[in-house]
Amino acid sequence: MAEPTIDAGMGAGAGPVALRTSPVAHLQERMRAATVTGARGVALTEWSFVSMVNVRVDPASEGADRIQKTLGTPLPRQCGHTTAFGPHTVVWLGPDEWLVLSQAEEASVAAELREALGADPGSVVDVSANRTTLELSGPAARQLLEKGCPLDLHPRAFGPGRAVSTTVGPVAVLLWQVDDTPTYRLLPRSSFADYLTRWLIDAMNEYRGPEVP
Repeated sequence: MAEPTIDAGMGAGAGPVALRTSPVAHLQERMRAATVTGARGVALTEWSFVSMVNVRVDPASEGADRIQKTLGTPLPRQCGHTTAFGPHTVVWLGPDEWLVLSQAEEASVAAELREALGADPGSVVDVSANRTTLELSGPAARQLLEKGCPLDLHPRAFGPGRAVSTTVGPVAVLLWQVDDTPTYRLLPRSSFADYLTRWLIDAMNEYRGPEVP
């Protein structure tokens, strides 16, 4: 999923969307300053205002079939799995629940999926304001996460395309590994994003020096 461009071309007075502030906008400079390069490199950025739509539907229903056609990709059926097509990535949250992450405008994504669901039992809810997205990348990213995440993040158990609900430090997140750089995206609740960002920045500091044998 390529990095989205948010609010491009919107000037003053363009409406509420133009006035949005991400949960960790005030920490952008600290995130940039915390970047470590080299063999123990790690970087932290925020993807603000990613469209997120929660979908609940019986996966065997006609409504689910229509939703899959609208997204252009199957709804993943197993814990930890994701599917993707075009601007959309679909993350498994439960046997009948998924989170759609998209570069498209959230209202249009939600409207299209509600239309696809039709009168079938289920729900489509725009939850874009519920979370933000932090991206942790670089050679030391997995090692850093292992200090505060209970998951086995070794490539034999967790790799690109995997996404699960877990904790990093004391914060509940949806953790998604995007590629084998490795690059991870962490989706905390917006109210906990400041704490998690500061936790990650603090954890990055030790990678500025040589590794202690």
